[in-house]
Amino acid sequence: MAVSERDPHSGHMTTGHEWNGIKELNTPVPKAVWLFLIVTVIFSIGYWLLMPAWPLGKTYTRGLLGSDDKEIVTRHVDAAADARSRWTQRIATLGYDQIRADPALMAYVREDGHRLFGDNCAACHGINATGNPGFPNLVDRDWLWGGSADAIAHTIAVGVNSPTSKDSRISQMMAFGKDGMLDNDAVFAVADYVKTLSDPAWAKGKAASVAKGREVFAANCVVCHGEQGRGNPDVGAPNLADQSWVYGGDIGAIYQTIYEGRQGEMPAWEHRLSPIDRKILIMFVLDKGGK
Repeated sequence: MAVSERDPHSGHMTTGHEWNGIKELNTPVPKAVWLFLIVTVIFSIGYWLLMPAWPLGKTYTRGLLGSDDKEIVTRHVDAAADARSRWTQRIATLGYDQIRADPALMAYVREDGHRLFGDNCAACHGINATGNPGFPNLVDRDWLWGGSADAIAHTIAVGVNSPTSKDSRISQMMAFGKDGMLDNDAVFAVADYVKTLSDPAWAKGKAASVAKGREVFAANCVVCHGEQGRGNPDVGAPNLADQSWVYGGDIGAIYQTIYEGRQGEMPAWEHRLSPIDRKILIMFVLDKGGK
């Protein structure tokens, strides 16, 4: 069969190949494909000439436009830092009450504070600052070490039981059962009494145990938690008479806390975050908790 044979149905030339009576047509590449390839080649050559493209050992071709992504990013970062410095300088010089009274500044605090909190605090306290088991809720206004701006600033700076700060706040709930200071019956009794401080209905049918627990509490617990069990921010002792619990307020969790003790830890942030970042975090936490 001749290569120049033309197919009578399509009008295309054949290639001369035939399989069981089926002839292969020599169809041309569509013009759109050729156009796409030509444009691609032209674009590639233009990009190679204008933009950084080819490695040359320790350097690279700079391109006729002299574009440098590193310089562009650096300019953007510097511009962002300059824009941030305009309002952070005001935050650095103003008092906490003055900042809270300025809606424009608080808008920056909420935006930047959300980023700072998410990057540094949310892993323990939750993205909404509502706490997790073993980590305090920061928006319920029930503070272990005090909820004033200065108290929060000190806690953030030096941490709690932090090995990296010599000025760290120190707090520990003793293991009354595990260390043998109280027998198991006394632990159960004082757990019942503590439970009644926040849930008086718990005392129903447990008069003897609650009475004994009150005596145990008076002898062992009031020095930190106070006679009414309302806590002491000077030593980080929690209020036991409300509904806010760090490790859980059910009777099992209360028993475990008394028996095994607790010693939470918060890192010291004085060397991890700048003073202005810590101040923004303070304002952010206070704002999350309401006025």
